[in-house]
Amino acid sequence: MTAFTADDHRYMGRALELAARGLYSTDPNPRVGCVVVADGRPVGEGFHARAGEAHAEAQALAAAGSAARGATAYVTLEPCAHHGRTPPCADALHGAGLARVVYAIGDPDPRVAGAGAQRLGDGGVEVESGLMAAAAERQNRGFFARHRRGRPWLRVKLAASLDGRTALANGRSQWLSGEPARADVQRLRAESSAVLTGSSTVRRDNPRLTVRDPSLELRGRVPLRIVLDPRLVVQPSARLFQEPGPVLLFTHSADDAAVAALEAVGAEVQRMPDGGARDLAAVLAELGRRGLNEVLVEAGPRLSGGFIEAGLVDEFVLYLAPHMLGHEAAPLAMLPLLDELGDRWQFRYTDVRPVGADLRLTVVPVEREAS
Repeated sequence: MTAFTADDHRYMGRALELAARGLYSTDPNPRVGCVVVADGRPVGEGFHARAGEAHAEAQALAAAGSAARGATAYVTLEPCAHHGRTPPCADALHGAGLARVVYAIGDPDPRVAGAGAQRLGDGGVEVESGLMAAAAERQNRGFFARHRRGRPWLRVKLAASLDGRTALANGRSQWLSGEPARADVQRLRAESSAVLTGSSTVRRDNPRLTVRDPSLELRGRVPLRIVLDPRLVVQPSARLFQEPGPVLLFTHSADDAAVAALEAVGAEVQRMPDGGARDLAAVLAELGRRGLNEVLVEAGPRLSGGFIEAGLVDEFVLYLAPHMLGHEAAPLAMLPLLDELGDRWQFRYTDVRPVGADLRLTVVPVEREAS
């Protein structure tokens, strides 16, 4: 195992900071940062900002100029080795005369997956990897999820009262959480490739599901909005279709007139096999084929519970408001009745913090206990 120095860690840390500047805008590409260091000082930096634009390595090399010859490049992801909308970064690094390339983690894209490192090594460049790999993978967890398992990384977001209720018995739910929590949700949407909900939520709340915070730098990218609508009951007059940006509906309805009406307002309707719109794993597999990395679920208790029951949730974010709605109010998630505690769905806290007057709980699933 390579013994990395304190300077190696410092420069890779800086590369990770640079990569974070593309947090909201690189999708479907990964977030990548690069620092070129010569004679113990940075001579060039770059980050990938948007799909189709220059990669982090190209930006850092352009900034470094002739100082890149004999230098070390720190990159948060294995340099690409294929021609896409931009040339291979491995070739650019080799051509610039780099002596050493340190990357945090290998690229899971099969077009790269070791090929970038091999191309550099074959060209006489010293190549090292594994430095701050966990942080680099966490920064691109959706990209890794899509390539490794064929479906996006899934986050379920809900707002609830202290007694775990998400709406009054009459369906009213605006607003359970305060303005700071709602602003925080804008950030979650901006990070996501898509925001997914169900037809019941659209009919009840008529949401827009857009990113409305201008301070979040999407650089023109608009997250896809997805509605699971098995019977195609969403109306073309819904606010979803009055906002800019794409909308995708999954259905197994055979109602051609309803499809035509929705397509007339700009929606894409994806017909699934009989019952397929309720097959959540099949829906996520289709989203993976479409190149989506991260999906945020903002839905009611039935759909949220469905994702939990199916074992498809990667992270659960709950905004807990300091009030109670009573036992007849809508539950957090609808899940099957259990007879044994060993069958319960279990989660582990990864973050707990106040957001305004509310508490934001972030949890990830753990293995269910044996009965």
